[in-house]
Amino acid sequence: MTVYNFCAGPAMLPVEVMKKAQKEFLNWQNLGVSVMEVSHRSAPYLEMAKQCEASLRRLMNISDEFEVLFMHGGGRGHFSAVPLNLHIDGLPGVYVENGIWSTGATKEGAKFTQTHAINIRTDENGQFDILPVSEWKLPEDASFIHYCPNETIDGIEIFDVPKHPSAPIVADMSSNILSREINVDDFDLIYAGAQKNIGPSGLSIAIVRKTLLKREGLPRPAILDYAIEADQQSMYNTPPTFAWYLAFEVFKYLESIGGVKAMEAHNKEKAAILYDYIDSSDFYSNKVATHCRSLMNVPFWLKDDSLNAKFLAEAEQNGLIALEGHRFVGGMRASIYNAMPIEGIKALVAFMDKFAQENS
Repeated sequence: MTVYNFCAGPAMLPVEVMKKAQKEFLNWQNLGVSVMEVSHRSAPYLEMAKQCEASLRRLMNISDEFEVLFMHGGGRGHFSAVPLNLHIDGLPGVYVENGIWSTGATKEGAKFTQTHAINIRTDENGQFDILPVSEWKLPEDASFIHYCPNETIDGIEIFDVPKHPSAPIVADMSSNILSREINVDDFDLIYAGAQKNIGPSGLSIAIVRKTLLKREGLPRPAILDYAIEADQQSMYNTPPTFAWYLAFEVFKYLESIGGVKAMEAHNKEKAAILYDYIDSSDFYSNKVATHCRSLMNVPFWLKDDSLNAKFLAEAEQNGLIALEGHRFVGGMRASIYNAMPIEGIKALVAFMDKFAQENS
């Protein structure tokens, strides 16, 4: 039986990448040892790191105006790093809130800098909805504008990019990086935990406009200092070497199948199949307004919550795992990141339809 993993993160990785990693687990580049056992400052590892960055730059069309950093701490680490690096005395960090993760970033940022929170949620009658970007009331003066383009828990995605005349735009793309094409030049800082579309947990990536590295910011741990990490080529201390290696394998895989453009088409097809089935059903429902439905995280609810446990148990028996919704919103959630094949979506829909017929 094929198992399809719908976990929100750590998420499934491409099978091709996992097989390659398995094959060379004990003998990387014919060195007779694992990539986890070689020095991060050895010539083979440094060359791998160099090629990894070059691959990501190609995938996202990242110009030389940006530094690409491979760091510790996951996305939450950048909740602290952003205000510490970008603080300007007398100006607030502006946090746009559309769900749990963006609200968490505000809470963490308030430990270090003055914050100004803007709630863009407009939920009514049980539907999850947000204001369009054109209606966000961003203040004229700010040290930065922070937002989360994809909220994994509520299944809300923001497809347009906010603009500001002076403040840098900061985006937490932990759950949608590499899922669709974006113009990196529209942003000043993009950060992402790796454990959804890039690789295993423990690694994070920051794409930072070089001009921001000149900001004095606040006193901060060196490990969270973007300028130090850039100066040290992400080698200020021992990096998560295996996670970095796996990220490179994922990037190479993405390039081999047509890059982000091809992946975006794949993701749209997957999401459409699942959303179309849910919308056509009177047994399941999705509460997210159609204009902001996530391509990566699809929450859905059964018409009778008393069937939830049965649904999850039978889904697991059919090789469909990690479908339980977040405790804050309940229901179910299918996280369908890049590595989820379309066969997994078809298997899920087939099971959902069978379950609905047997329990209506």
